[in-house]
Amino acid sequence: MENKLWQGRFSKPLDKMADEFNSSIKTDSRMYKQDIIGSMAHAEMLGEKGIISAADSAALVQGLTDILADIEGGKLKIDMTAEDIHTFIEAELTSRLGDIGKKLHTARSRNDQVALDTRLTVTAEIAEIKTLLFELLNTLAEKAAENVDTVMSGYTHLQQAQPITFGHQLMAYAAMFMRDASRLDDCDKRVKISPLGSCALAGTSFEIDRLAVAEKLGFTGVSMNSIDGVSDRDFVIELASDIAIIMMHLSRFAEEIILYSSAEFKYITLDDAFSTGSSIMPQKKNPDIAELVRGKTGRAYGNLFTLLTVMKGLPLAYNKDMQEDKEAIFDSIDTAKLCLANFNAMLATMTVNADNMLKNADKGFINATDVADYLTKKGVPFRTAYKLTGELVAECINKGVTLTALPLDAYKAKSELFEADVYSAIDLKNCAAKRASFGGPAKQSVLQQIAIVKEFIKL
Repeated sequence: MENKLWQGRFSKPLDKMADEFNSSIKTDSRMYKQDIIGSMAHAEMLGEKGIISAADSAALVQGLTDILADIEGGKLKIDMTAEDIHTFIEAELTSRLGDIGKKLHTARSRNDQVALDTRLTVTAEIAEIKTLLFELLNTLAEKAAENVDTVMSGYTHLQQAQPITFGHQLMAYAAMFMRDASRLDDCDKRVKISPLGSCALAGTSFEIDRLAVAEKLGFTGVSMNSIDGVSDRDFVIELASDIAIIMMHLSRFAEEIILYSSAEFKYITLDDAFSTGSSIMPQKKNPDIAELVRGKTGRAYGNLFTLLTVMKGLPLAYNKDMQEDKEAIFDSIDTAKLCLANFNAMLATMTVNADNMLKNADKGFINATDVADYLTKKGVPFRTAYKLTGELVAECINKGVTLTALPLDAYKAKSELFEADVYSAIDLKNCAAKRASFGGPAKQSVLQQIAIVKEFIKL
């Protein structure tokens, strides 16, 4: 029964096994700083509003400051047998200040306290994930700038399609990660709504100043409804969803890194520092970092569904089920941070094999559309030009040659509009360079995309 905040009504202690099952400190102990900061702001407000004396308010703030310093300095170890981090902090404060420490929880419940701590933690983690996304975007911009002239095949259905550059391909992922960062910004707006003052669910009879506390803590507003204030976990689910999307983008990218580093592609070579070997095959160099990113994406998906499932049938207001929110969201946060950091380092150190990209691109008739465009620009209807080009590709396949190696006579046999300049028109480098429409693979277009990314990460 000792140190239980709710012990007054009960006649015997909680069963040891049930006590361990009920405890959340192994998960929520990472919120010790947020719990203390939130409590300090609450204590200051209690003093400012005359709910407790100014002297008691100052003593509480100083006591909390000392506890924070002692934890971070290693003088105070968090008791992992405590029910939760809130219980531990309040018990430690009371042991130091006596009855004054017992005044901290005036006009507050653990329900709004834990909601506050979670929001404070989540907003800080969002900032860290954004920083990692920006670092990845910077690496993408730098790699893209190095490869604005590196011609490769673009793919649809994993079949060679049209000429692009590797810089253009990298900027496609940059666009995804920019959206991810924007989603985090949107999520953070909803995170920064303070629930403190909602108490258990029905607010309080004390004349508190919720807005003042919210401003002290960097929030932009307070929850409109006290019931919703303690029972809302939308912000946790939203962040889990945003992280799941980030991980999906990383996983798609990882899949291409895995393919491109294979002997069949040889488009890139991963640095030895971000590859592993085989226990039995001495020649192996495995893209394990990329594979782990791809695999860990499933954890992020699972955490999102865990949170949705936990919340789907809960009546208002707070229920103990909601304690399960933190383990899931913290795992998603930690997974995303770990994957972003490792993926960025892997990407920054990889080598691009430009010659292999160009050689492979030359085998796939990816300039066929440019042959059709050549005729279309001379007045031939596109569908007619398309059919003629398809026949030329079939002829190339039968002869075992590429479109650039097919004799001019073969072209003229299909249309007298073909001239010697067709070979320049279908040169792979020229094909990529001509696609200068906004967002396309032409050098000036990719440089423009890089500039957009550079400007974005300055925000």
